[in-house]
Amino acid sequence: MQRPAILALDDDGAVLRAVARDLRHEYGRKYRIVAAQTGESALEELEQMSKRGEAVALFVVDQRMPGMSGIEFLGKAAQIFPDAGRVLLTAYADKDAAIRAINEVALDHYLLKPWDPPEEKLYPVVSDLLEDWRAHAVLPFEGIKLLGHRWSPAGHQLRSFLARNLVPYRWMDVDESPEAERLLGSGEPDPGQLPLVIFPDGSRESRPTVGAIAEKIGLQTRPDASSYDLVIVGAGPAGLAASVYGASEGLGTLLLESEAPGGQAGLSSRIENYLGFPVGLSGSDLARRAVAQARRLGAEILTPVEACGLRVEGDYRVIECSDGSELTCQALIIATGVSYRILDVPGADQVTGAGIYYGAAIPEAGSVRGKDVFVVGGGNSAGQAAMYLSGHARSVTLLVRRDSLAKGMSQYLIAQIEE
Repeated sequence: MQRPAILALDDDGAVLRAVARDLRHEYGRKYRIVAAQTGESALEELEQMSKRGEAVALFVVDQRMPGMSGIEFLGKAAQIFPDAGRVLLTAYADKDAAIRAINEVALDHYLLKPWDPPEEKLYPVVSDLLEDWRAHAVLPFEGIKLLGHRWSPAGHQLRSFLARNLVPYRWMDVDESPEAERLLGSGEPDPGQLPLVIFPDGSRESRPTVGAIAEKIGLQTRPDASSYDLVIVGAGPAGLAASVYGASEGLGTLLLESEAPGGQAGLSSRIENYLGFPVGLSGSDLARRAVAQARRLGAEILTPVEACGLRVEGDYRVIECSDGSELTCQALIIATGVSYRILDVPGADQVTGAGIYYGAAIPEAGSVRGKDVFVVGGGNSAGQAAMYLSGHARSVTLLVRRDSLAKGMSQYLIAQIEE
């Protein structure tokens, strides 16, 4: 597969060479750096790349150019490659234009020129945007294939685990997918064989546990040590923040998570009231960024590992884990968050994971296309789920006990629902 492209655009030849040089130095092994001096020539190149089926990961564009401003170019380029990241190069006097571009062309970031040293002012921004793009890019699929029945709770559990841990996978319904039929061979699939996971190396696992999949795909499930300064139970936003702060202060820090980092927030399709992200971000993006930050600072994260017991021995706390192992620590933070209130309806437990789902049900979005969906609840999670599913389902109905959404939901979500 050809490397994805990063397009640099600046009418000043010296600046363009400097941008291309710095980008090529840091990213040239994984990305192809394309340089252009006019918006018109850059758009022509993008049209040709689109026809060839190539991918563009990022635009790095100067604002002040004759004939076509950087904002105008980004608006047109986004029609060709809508998922590419957008960075605007500006002078100090152009800051107002850059801020306006956040609303007009969904600008991701603006950089003041000059950006020296690039290690401090260019690479952190670009690396973050490229990681975002990689997390959502639709590239030739080379990951896990998951085969099963649509209404299988076991299949839903595996899909949810892979999605929440940001592991690329392709779901195939054995009742509808010709490729699933080909992979299974002729005849009716054996119910005891499903769900079936096919890994990139060709190996197969029938009805695997999430722990077995975690081992296979390389998630850390065992600690590097037996004793830590700080152990945190729960990897929601609070637990992830605690791991960042603990590790940044030099503490030996271990984070235990029974499902996937991100917690309840990690299931949100869109969060628009989180500090520092003016255009919003998904819960999975928030979790991915926090995990990367914690690991960079030296924290260990074990998934899926459940803490199921605790005792005190002298100055130490001893945590008993679900796999039978034990860990000791001097300080313990319990950040287990909330658990969903179970729907008290006769028969609901029999179809949980097979028609009734808890959370935003992001893994199920594709399977509700053209169908009617009901969301029970009136908080922010319910509003985010309703907005996300409305892009897939025929209709989405919110069932709320209160007489007003304003009593449990943020105003920005209410405005989106009303619109």
